[in-house]
Amino acid sequence: MSAAPIGTREISRHAVRAELARVAFNRFCLTGFNQVTFADLSKAAGVSRSTFLRYFGTKEDVVLFVFDPVGDVISDALDAEQADQADQADQADQADWSRLRNALESAVTFLVRDVQELVTILDLIEQTPALCARLREKQAEWRPKIVARLQKTTSATDGSSVIANVRVAAALEILWIVLGQWSASDGQEDLGNLLDVAFAAFSTPARQQTDTPL
Repeated sequence: MSAAPIGTREISRHAVRAELARVAFNRFCLTGFNQVTFADLSKAAGVSRSTFLRYFGTKEDVVLFVFDPVGDVISDALDAEQADQADQADQADQADWSRLRNALESAVTFLVRDVQELVTILDLIEQTPALCARLREKQAEWRPKIVARLQKTTSATDGSSVIANVRVAAALEILWIVLGQWSASDGQEDLGNLLDVAFAAFSTPARQQTDTPL
């Protein structure tokens, strides 16, 4: 199914938001997130305070603008994986984790377009409790749509919404842990390897054979 066309007004609005976010982020880096006001941001951007507020309601949303599409990126990647995994209904656990791992790789590929810029954004988030809290809220906002996409190919015997919610919540937590580890390495560690290591933590080890009855 092809995506609905995006109107020119929406494209223009996105472009304005991107430019305001760029200007604001530079100011946050120079002055500090808590010290900067919307009056400072509007002056730096050359617009009125009311105009700036029309595009961003909070300072947190200005910084986190880059993350806004992540929920859709993950959902769309799950759709792309759906056909490949449709014949694995008898291996639902593995299929779900494989799809989620690949979807997260699509998300990090989307985010890592400028390594140093993303490292700087992640560092600012890590140092600012209000940004951490707002990012958690965004994560919760994405989850229902991602869960719905995941459930499309979950087997009937394993279709509990609780199970799907737990898997998606775990995957989103993995995303932030992996990005944090990557940021701490100044963007030097391989994100694909980090995702593999993180998802391996949820693999079920084979039970060792023993002579002791259970």
